[in-house]
Amino acid sequence: MIRSVVHMDLDTFFVSVERLMNSGLEGKPVIIGGMSDRGVVSSCSYEARQFGVHSAMPMKMARSLCNEAIVIRGDMDAYSRHSRMVTEIIAEEAPMYEKASIDEHYLDITGMDRFFGCMQWTHELRQRIIKETGLPISCGLSVNKTVSKIATGEAKPNGEIEIPGGQEQGFLSPLSIRKIPMIGNRTFHLLRSMGIATIGTLGQIPMEMMESLLGKNGLMIWKKANGIDPTPVIQYSERKSIGSERTFQRDTMDMAGLHDLLTSMVEKLAFQLRKEEKLASIVTLKIRYSNFDTHTLQKRISYTSFDHALMPIARELFDRLYQRRMLIRLVGVRLSGLIRGVQQLNLFEDTTEMVHLYLALDKLRRRYGSDSVRRASGIQLHDLEERIAQSQQQKNISSPEDRQQIDNLKNRRYRYWHR
Repeated sequence: MIRSVVHMDLDTFFVSVERLMNSGLEGKPVIIGGMSDRGVVSSCSYEARQFGVHSAMPMKMARSLCNEAIVIRGDMDAYSRHSRMVTEIIAEEAPMYEKASIDEHYLDITGMDRFFGCMQWTHELRQRIIKETGLPISCGLSVNKTVSKIATGEAKPNGEIEIPGGQEQGFLSPLSIRKIPMIGNRTFHLLRSMGIATIGTLGQIPMEMMESLLGKNGLMIWKKANGIDPTPVIQYSERKSIGSERTFQRDTMDMAGLHDLLTSMVEKLAFQLRKEEKLASIVTLKIRYSNFDTHTLQKRISYTSFDHALMPIARELFDRLYQRRMLIRLVGVRLSGLIRGVQQLNLFEDTTEMVHLYLALDKLRRRYGSDSVRRASGIQLHDLEERIAQSQQQKNISSPEDRQQIDNLKNRRYRYWHR
């Protein structure tokens, strides 16, 4: 059976929500992002794009390109609320849907044509979303995710396109290779240096050549260029939280070591958020004392997936919660209030240097493992404690040199955290 897959994408979503809350922004160039010159553009209106402004651009450059633009910091709570409104409408109507991000969805409506007509059903759903939310939305209908997503891009702003089965290559052929979702700047420039400008030309390159040139990604790009994408629509289910706990072999009151452990926990959880393209809005800290009394404390924060924003909150909650001066048996951190969103959604006050740093670190972690790059805090301490724990299990006593070194590390970290 030929599949019928719909891709729906809210047009300039952040800007559209701001315009719902302030009609005075209609028709004017609007930029959303960090307010300082070192901030980054998170989203912009079509009016601003005409001046060359685009997302992830440094705010200083965006202001110079479009000095008449209205700059807004952004309101993630409002964007999340309107995103949920759209998702709830889709959930009522679609037999199967996948929420790909805060502003886009995939729907599998295979078989709908036997009863109603896939394009007619899609059109009516889109009109309902526009009517009930006031948000402009574009959509594409085809036989797979890739073609539908590209079709949505061609339908913007606020339009709809159907690419019937068998017409995928005819639709894709004249389009720029930039339209293929997997092609970034480096791949684009490499292909352009080879004289490849359109998807049609790219699709004619031998598959083996693409694989030797770009590896597995080259093979996937070749398939997409030829309108081939068997990726299924995965039924949407929202994960509520992620967390990490550590039960100690020996109860402890080592504050510097506990702070180091929290740093390591948050670092791994934040990387997991970014890998799953999610943002958290609640941090919860858990302590279990040696007498098994358990206490928790949480704090609501602005949506983020960045270590440097989450670590101070975790340490603050720990310091507020730890009041009994008893030995601690367990400590844990949980991040909740999750929404889907890529890193750019959290760049309202982050600099381009910080963004590039996280992108580089995460690239290394994806390639070599989550522990391949870590903050120096806690690494030596962790290694020494592991060695001591092993020797204790073997009924050996750690060397005086190890004991002295670990004491020195603890003292240095205590002074660092309490400066």
